[in-house]
Amino acid sequence: MDRREFFRLTALGSLGASLLPACAAGAVDPAKPAAAARTQLGIDVLAAGGFETLRGVRCGLVTHRAGVNGAGLRTVDVLAAAPGVRLTKLFGPEHGIDGTAAAEITVKNAKDARTGLPIYSLYGATRRPTPEMLEGLDALVVDFQDVGARSYTYISCLRYVIEACFALPRPLRVIVLDRPNPLGGEKVDGPFLDRKWRSYVGAYEMPYVHGLTIGEIARWAVATPGILELTDEQRRRGFLEVVPMRGWNRALTWNRTGLNWVPTSPRIPTAQAALGYAMVGLGCQLGEFSHTFGDEMHFRFIKYSRRKSADLVAAFGNAVPGLTLEPRLMPDGTQGVYTAVTDWAKLRPTLLSTLMMRQACVWDPTNPFARATKNERELFIKHTGSEAFYEELRVRGAAVDLNRWLAQWSTDAEAFRARTAPYRLYA
Repeated sequence: MDRREFFRLTALGSLGASLLPACAAGAVDPAKPAAAARTQLGIDVLAAGGFETLRGVRCGLVTHRAGVNGAGLRTVDVLAAAPGVRLTKLFGPEHGIDGTAAAEITVKNAKDARTGLPIYSLYGATRRPTPEMLEGLDALVVDFQDVGARSYTYISCLRYVIEACFALPRPLRVIVLDRPNPLGGEKVDGPFLDRKWRSYVGAYEMPYVHGLTIGEIARWAVATPGILELTDEQRRRGFLEVVPMRGWNRALTWNRTGLNWVPTSPRIPTAQAALGYAMVGLGCQLGEFSHTFGDEMHFRFIKYSRRKSADLVAAFGNAVPGLTLEPRLMPDGTQGVYTAVTDWAKLRPTLLSTLMMRQACVWDPTNPFARATKNERELFIKHTGSEAFYEELRVRGAAVDLNRWLAQWSTDAEAFRARTAPYRLYA
């Protein structure tokens, strides 16, 4: 493939991705186990090819707890033991390589207990690798499991890594080992991010649910002017390589991959939580709505202070096609509802969050958006993405015109699909 496209696929490529039939959509929670074919991860495809692209290469690895192969072995250990591969440095994102640090908690540099390799934190004194950290390397390998939502910071770390490697006088190769989007590759939904509000919890101008794998995001970002903070010359000189999966297509949600979920962060311990993050995370940013973090309930159980389960059911009822709200009573007496997906094909993932925002204004006539502090306002917009949407909530409260916004976001989603179509790797 022409070098000017900035990336190439490995020889083992994505052949298997187009050979699986599309799964029939139906009344199924896409996070719960189902009969499934086995998806081969990028690290497994790399190993099957004898690690050819890394032979003799001095490389670093950016990864986290969920960076494992199909057998559950850490990518760190796989590459450290691979013949001809010279793994010399590790880099960890938010939550650290072991995935135990809480959100927004600074992570320090450390040493990997098993391999003895140094671990440089990309969520401490710096969020992007410095030239000193990258010294002595020929390539930086990235192996992250994403959750399919814009505000999850691993794709932000990916952007910073690419920018740092491409901006060097002698650019480092960036090699992304691809993994499934647990929500599949068909859903694109939610507010679009305003460019002025780009941050570490929103590093790309995209809908909240983006429908891409991490490798596809990298391809799109590198090939499209303006996505990365790089000059055109730096983008042209840089080199991105994506090692695609085998046996994955856009219809495959997590439950159909045959893979075991490894916690990606403390509050996403299950695939059910990853789905819930996309559904209710934005709705709990401001106001009295909150979600519970217990066992199988992470991001799946929602509550509102001083309201009963029946109130939530009455408020949202059948407003979200494909979703049923099941009344639950927690051991401490807290009432709320569990968000049960009954038909993934019909579900619009972020719809419940937007309804929660409006309902927060109904149940609180003082309007939580109108009385938000400057920091609360900025954090809300950074996550949700749209300053204009926030302003309408602030001014109109419960009278916000959700239908107009939902229509706009649908239009934005279709435009985003069209813009990113050339960079998709899977049918």
